[in-house]
Amino acid sequence: MPYSLKILWREPRRYLPAVLAVGFSDLLITVQVGLLLGALSVLSLPIDHAAADLWVASPDIQSIELGFPIPESWRSLLASQPEVVATEPYLYGYSYWRNPRGGSEVCCVIGSRLDSGALGVVSDLSPSMRDRLTEPGSVVVDETELERLGVDGVGGIAEVAGRRVRVVGLVRGLKSLGPPYIFCSIRTAYQIQPLYRDYPGHTMYLLGRCRNPADAPAVAARLRRRSDLSAFTSGEFSARTQFFWATRTEAGIGMGFTALLSLLVGMAVTSQTLYAATAASLREYAVLRALGIPRRKMAGLVMAQALWVGLAGIALAMPMIQALASGGESAGARVVLPVWLYVLGSGLTLAMALLSGLAALRSLRLVEPITLLR
Repeated sequence: MPYSLKILWREPRRYLPAVLAVGFSDLLITVQVGLLLGALSVLSLPIDHAAADLWVASPDIQSIELGFPIPESWRSLLASQPEVVATEPYLYGYSYWRNPRGGSEVCCVIGSRLDSGALGVVSDLSPSMRDRLTEPGSVVVDETELERLGVDGVGGIAEVAGRRVRVVGLVRGLKSLGPPYIFCSIRTAYQIQPLYRDYPGHTMYLLGRCRNPADAPAVAARLRRRSDLSAFTSGEFSARTQFFWATRTEAGIGMGFTALLSLLVGMAVTSQTLYAATAASLREYAVLRALGIPRRKMAGLVMAQALWVGLAGIALAMPMIQALASGGESAGARVVLPVWLYVLGSGLTLAMALLSGLAALRSLRLVEPITLLR
C-alpha cells in the first residue's frame, strides 16, 4: 500500500471531511446537470419522438415553441428536393383548456398526421390511439396531467377554444414542463387553435423524410440559403431548442450556476481540510525533512493524498447519485445521466481535489527540522 494511502487509512477522521466534501460536490454537479438535461429533453420531446428528418419553420426560430405560421404551399418547395421522399404539415401552438371542474388551463396543442408513415406523430401513440384520434374532437394526454386538466381519464369531456373535446387515450412519459401537451389530428388541431383562424392555409412546421437520413444536413443547408425560412435536421432543431432554454432562460442559467457553486464550495472545503491535515502533520514532515527527504517528494506525498481523497469521494458519490436519481424519477422529475456526465462530474471533482492539494502545499513552507526541538 502506498505510504500516502497508509496515512489516510490510519487517520480517517482527519481526512474524512475532505472525502465528504469531494463526494458531495460530485453528487451536486452530476445530479444538477442530470436534472437540467432531463428538463431540456422534455422541452424537445415533440422533436425527438417524431420520425421526421427535416423541419422547416419560420425565419430565425430559436426554439420549437417560438415558431410562427408559414404557408403550407411551401410544402412543394420541400418536396422538390431530390433527396426528400415524404412531406407533411405539423401544427404546434397554444390554446385554452376549459376545466370541467371550473377554471381554465393553457395547453400546448400538437396536431399531426396519424397514418403508419406519419412523420410528426409521437412514437408513443399506439395504433389504436391513432385510429381513435381520427374522430374529430378527440385528444390524447399524458396520464400525469389528468388532475391538472380536470378529467378523470379516457372518456373525459372538456372544452378547448370553445370546441368540445374528448380524451380517447392516455400516454406516459410525455409530461411537459409547462402547459400540458394535447395530441390530436391535424383536423382537430385547426379547430381548437385560434391562431389558425387568422392564418388559413398556414401551418407551424413542415416536416420531411429523406430517402437516406444522412442526406438531411445537406438538404437543410440548401434550404437555409433562402432568407424567408429556417430549416434544420431533427437533431439540429432538438439541440437548438435545448441550447436556447439552457442559455437564455432563468431556469437553465440557474441550474448551471448551482452546479458551478457546488464545485466552488467543494473546492474550498477540500482545500481547507487538506491544508489543516497537512499543517497538523508538520512534525511528521519535519522528521522526513531531517532524514534528508527533499521538499518535492513531500509535496508529491500531499498531492498523492489529494488524489486518494478525490477517488474516495467519487466512489462515495456514485451510489448516492443513483439513489437520488431513482428518487427523483419516482417523484416525477426526469433525471438524465449519460455515461459522459459521470465522466465529466468525476473529472471535475478529481481536478478540484488536486487543485486543493496544490493549495495545501503552502503549509509545507513551515516544515523545518528545528520544529522538532520545540
